[in-house]
Amino acid sequence: MDVEHTHYRVFRSGSKTYFNSSLFFPKHVRSDVFALYGFVRVADNFVDATPQDAAGFHAFREAYGRALNGHPAHDEIIDPFVELSRRRGFAAEWTEAFLDSMEMDLSKTTYRRLEETLEYIYGSAEVIGLYMARILDLPAISLDAAMMQGRAMQFINFIRDVAEDNRFGRTYLPLDDTTLPDLSEGSARAAPKEFTRFIRAQLDRYDEWQGVAEGGYDFMPKRILVPVKTASDMYNWTGRVIREDPLVVFSRKVKPSRPRILLNIARNALRLPSKERGSESLSHRA
Repeated sequence: MDVEHTHYRVFRSGSKTYFNSSLFFPKHVRSDVFALYGFVRVADNFVDATPQDAAGFHAFREAYGRALNGHPAHDEIIDPFVELSRRRGFAAEWTEAFLDSMEMDLSKTTYRRLEETLEYIYGSAEVIGLYMARILDLPAISLDAAMMQGRAMQFINFIRDVAEDNRFGRTYLPLDDTTLPDLSEGSARAAPKEFTRFIRAQLDRYDEWQGVAEGGYDFMPKRILVPVKTASDMYNWTGRVIREDPLVVFSRKVKPSRPRILLNIARNALRLPSKERGSESLSHRA
């Protein structure tokens, strides 16, 4: 029970949309999701600390590696994740990619090309989609959509968090896509039309990727789809708010309120059709 409480506390402290949506998964799924996000959140916290805790991150990574090789870390975050990895069949390469992206945050601060951003996103977010697909017991044909869901959600985070990332000295959005020298508030307000054009172009990318991700919803029974779709609905809402006035990212962090999330949960529960286990007809498209 103490371990479950630790996962609950870590997840709740690091996320509003993911956490509140995940509360509506079936209990056995919810506990696995909490163990997953406990691991990724703690790793992320080391590199997002002020100052960064590089030593703590490397110790965490080394302890994970030892636990994976049969030497328990006696840690409430690492050992449950290793058990989850084995039980759900996570590929070790996924976790290495995740940890590699977290380690990039210790040294790399600027991403000029989209290819660089996507390399980071693969480890920081697309593999999270792969983890979730295994936890939700989705078919292999849905994995591309699961990865795209992770990509889309991470990208909207980058757009939403421009001001916060500036404080960390980081720029994840591809700077080669704009004539702005950087994404500081000063540069944005000095050339508001260019900043607006740039951010809306990034939102167009998000919309394209999110559209691909939603193709995977056909493989989810309603009990799983309701919280997944609620999370994506809230990210879509965030994108719409920012698209209307991109400079809003410098005045507030655009995030849905808990009542908005819960209302969306209720709407999806009422409106989404019930289905057994994914669409059988779609499974023949592979």
